[in-house]
Order: sequence, then structure tokens, then C-alpha cells
Amino acid sequence: MALAFSDEIWDRWRLPALALAAAAIIVVPWVTLRKLSDDNVEAMRWVTHTQDVGVVVYQLQADVRDVESAALTMSKGIDAPGLRERLGQAKEIPLRLQRLAELTRDNPEQLVRIGRIQSMVERRMEVARQLAKASPNSDQRELVQDLTTRYPIRGLIEELQASEEKLLAQRTATFQKQQRQGEFVSWTALAIQLALLGLVLWLLYRQAGHRAAAERASLRSAARAASVLHTVREPIVLLDRELKVQLHNPAFAELYGLEDDSGEVRSLDSIGDGAWTDAVVRQRLTDVLLRGRELWDYEHEQRTADDQVRTMLINARRMPLPDKDDEVVLMTVSDVTVQRAVQQRVEELNRQLEGKVEQVSEVNRELEAFSYSVSHDLRAPLRHIGGFSDKLARHLGDDADEKSLHYLGVISNSARRMAALIDDLLVYSRLGRAAMRMQAVDMQSLVADTRAMLDANLQTEAEETGVPRHVEWKIAPLPILVSDENMMRQVWLNLLGNAIKYSSNRDPARIEVEYQQQPDGGHLFTVRDNGAGFDMAYAAKLFGVFQRLHKASEYPGTGIGLASVRRVLTRHGGRIWAESAVDQGASFHFLLPPALDAINKGSAA
Repeated sequence: MALAFSDEIWDRWRLPALALAAAAIIVVPWVTLRKLSDDNVEAMRWVTHTQDVGVVVYQLQADVRDVESAALTMSKGIDAPGLRERLGQAKEIPLRLQRLAELTRDNPEQLVRIGRIQSMVERRMEVARQLAKASPNSDQRELVQDLTTRYPIRGLIEELQASEEKLLAQRTATFQKQQRQGEFVSWTALAIQLALLGLVLWLLYRQAGHRAAAERASLRSAARAASVLHTVREPIVLLDRELKVQLHNPAFAELYGLEDDSGEVRSLDSIGDGAWTDAVVRQRLTDVLLRGRELWDYEHEQRTADDQVRTMLINARRMPLPDKDDEVVLMTVSDVTVQRAVQQRVEELNRQLEGKVEQVSEVNRELEAFSYSVSHDLRAPLRHIGGFSDKLARHLGDDADEKSLHYLGVISNSARRMAALIDDLLVYSRLGRAAMRMQAVDMQSLVADTRAMLDANLQTEAEETGVPRHVEWKIAPLPILVSDENMMRQVWLNLLGNAIKYSSNRDPARIEVEYQQQPDGGHLFTVRDNGAGFDMAYAAKLFGVFQRLHKASEYPGTGIGLASVRRVLTRHGGRIWAESAVDQGASFHFLLPPALDAINKGSAA
């Protein structure tokens, strides 16, 4: 996302940045070159100025020499117009000195020298005029000596020239340095301008590439959209403000018998032989476009091109067009005729099924009531049979022969077995009818109580038979679950009781209780023994009423215990299954759903 934001900022400020860079590359070198040009002109002016000073000094020396040589010549008695003209050059000397002072007015040291030169030149010119007027026979040695030695100006002129030459060297060096800087700036500006031109060309090329890529992506997107539109089997159509068809896919054309390649713009009500003439539908579509409402799962019956009355599910919403400032209605049409027929059939079957379920429930209630009533009605005759058989045995006493005692024993045992069977039937019936009292049940305590009761029964049996039994228990930590405590007690009593009963021929008998919480939060319990086991081929009969996989003479029982266990677990939303092999023990697994979790926070607190 940060990369997209950077690209957006770059696209926004790219052109201003390039314009600013171009202006800087053009203006800065121009200003720099203009300054260097002005500096070069100034340096050249100072060089010329120094040269002008040298010329004036040279002319001043020439004028002084001309005047002095003319004066010396005329002092010898030679008088010629040319000499007088040369002597007249003395009038130009003040002008030369004035010009020299103007040229060096920015240099105080030079002005001092010029002032001294001017003083001496004026004196020398006065001596020269006197010498020119002197007669040839007079003593001229003193004047000549004054002219040549008393007022020397050569040293001052040399100092003046040396100072100007020094300034000339400095100004020449400055001029050359500025020339080099100008060339450097020129070449640097040229290189930067070429680089900027290359950058602009690269950006233009990159922009053209991006635009071409965007155009290709747009074409691919348009092609994909068109492909999806033409491939999808759901009829799709675009409608304008006048409910005219602007675009539709082949599924819509096939459903309403349109020519798919026709470019004619048709009104919606002219399609499908009156399928869209319903004023309510047209008003709803108009509301979608004008008011921004959405039409969801609107059912409409219409006759399609195959002359079949179909139920159509219409969905429509307003959609802006990407290529122009306008909005259209995107409408999809789904044929739900088959679904509605199936739904109606399912509803009818559900009503029939509800009736059957009610009938079955009524039958179950009658069967439970019947079994409860029969069980209660059978108790009295059984008590009579058992009681009178015992009384008859006591009445006969020693007079009863062996066969009579055998018959009486069979009657008494059958009566007791029938009583146990009735008791189990009553329990089974009560487990199906009784209301469930859900509460937090500690499975660990429940198993411990059941084990204590079974151990007590084993102790009593050992005292009666004189044959002790050894049982090794291995019980894992068990959770607290929300369930019906009495029903869960029946589950553990039956499962642990069966484990002890069917491992009676093992010494010692090993009984294990395991627990494992499932990934979905469910609770898996396992009761495992090392007893007789059973053949898995008959496992389907294991949890049926009165179903037994062993003879009653080998292992007593009524065949109702495991059926009761399954009924309890089913009412709790669980299930039970078994795994075993003959003479290798059995494992009973039952699973309870995660909704039976107890709140362990309270117990932990």
C-alpha cells in the first residue's frame, strides 16, 4: 500500500518537478555565465586600463625626452622649426600627467607617485626652457647638471610601471581564471542539460510504456469481463433510464429468444413476447435507477420464449458506467421454477413426515405405557409364583423327592430371573420417559462410587462362594460435565458391571477407564477390559433390547443394559460403539458433545 501511495505522489508531482529542474538547469547556468561574462568584461577592462596607463607613461617619457633633447640642441645655437615644435611638446606634458592621474585615481600609491613625477617634470621643464634660451657661449654646465641629476624621474616612472605590471599580472590571472570557470560552467551545464534531456526522454518512454501497459491491461480486463459475461449461465442485462437494453449476455438472449449479434437497442417490454410488460416490475426497476433502491430476490412469473410459464428471481441495482457520466440498471434473472417445485414437494413431504413422526411418537408412547403397565401387572403373579414355590418347598420338607425339589428350584429361579427382567424393563422405560435434570456432574466421583459398589458386591460374592476375585483398576482423570446424574450413573453401572462380569474368568481382571477431549471440544470415554470379548460380526446386535452374544448359563443377564446405555447417551446427544475380539477383551467407547462442558472455573476457585 505504501508503494502505491509513493507512485501516486510521484505521478502527481512528476511534471512540476521536471519543470522546476528544467528551469533550474537553464536559469542557473545562464545567470552564472552572465556573471562570469560580466566578470570577464570587467577583467578585460582592467587589463586594458593597465595597458592604457603604460601607454600614457610611455608618451610622457617620450614627451619629456623630446623637450629635453630639443632644449639641449637649441642651447648649442641650433634653431630649427622642428626643434621649436618639439620644445612645444612641453604643453602636452600636463595633459599627460592629468590623464595618468585620471587612470590611477583608484590607486592612492600611484597618485602619490604621479604627484612627485609631476613636480619633478615641471622643474625639469623649467630647466629645459632656461637651457633653450641660453646663448651658446654662456656657461650651461649648471643647467645641464640640474637637468640630468637634480630632478630624476626615471626611478619614479619605473616604480609606477612596476606597480602597473604587477596589477596587470593579477588582472590577467583573474581574467584567465574566470575564463576557465566559464568554460567549466558551460560544459557542466551542457552535461546536466544532456542528462536532463535523457531523463525526460526516459520518463516519456516509461510513461508511454505504462500507458501502453495500462491500455493492454484495460483491453485484457475488458476481454475478461466480456468473457465472463458471455460464459456465465445467469441471464444478465443492462438497462438505461428508459428501460432500454444496452447490453445483455447470451444466456439472456437464449432465455428470451433474442438475436445475440443484433446491435439494435430494444425496449425491455418488447422482449419475450410480453414477459416484461408487468407495470409493477417496470416501476420497481425505475425506482432502482431513479431512487437508488435495490431489488433483491423478487419473484415474478412470466412466459418465456419456449412458451413455458416460469418463476423468475429478479435482482437489480444501480451501477455507474465507467466510460461516461451516466448510470444504468444491472439486472440478473434466475429461473427458479425447478427449485420452487422441489421446495413445494419438500414442504409437502415434510408435512407428511411430521404426520408419520407424530404417529411413531404416539406408538412409542403407547408401547412405553404398555411395557410399564405390563411390568407392573406381572410383578404380582411373579411374587405369588416365587412365594408359593418357596412355601411348597418348606411344606414338603424332607418328604419331597429329588425331582420335586428340582422342579421347585426351576420355578423359583425362573421367577427371580423374570423379576430381574421386569426391573430392567422398568428402568429402560423410565430412561426414555423421565425428564432430564441437567446439572454439573463429576464423572470422577461417579466412577469412584460405581467402583466401590461393584467391589462390595465382589466381596459379598467371595464370602458366599469362598472364591476371591482380584480386579486391577486403572482410572484416568475425568472431567465435570453438565448432564443428568442418575442417567449417567446407569451408564457407568452397566459398562463397569459388564466389564467385571465378562472378565470373571481372568485372574486378575484388568479394567481401564480412559478419557480424551476431542479437537472440536467433544468428550470421548473408553471402558476397556481383558475379558471374554465378542465377535465383531455381531456387533450390530450388541445395543438392542434382549440381544445377547453369550449364553445365559455362562454370563447371567437380561440383555437390556447396553440398550439402556445407548438410550441415555442418545438423549444427551452422544453415541456409543464397541471394539473387540473373541477372548481378547472388549473396549466400549462413548462420545458426548462439547455442549455438555461444565464450568470448571467455579470448581477451580
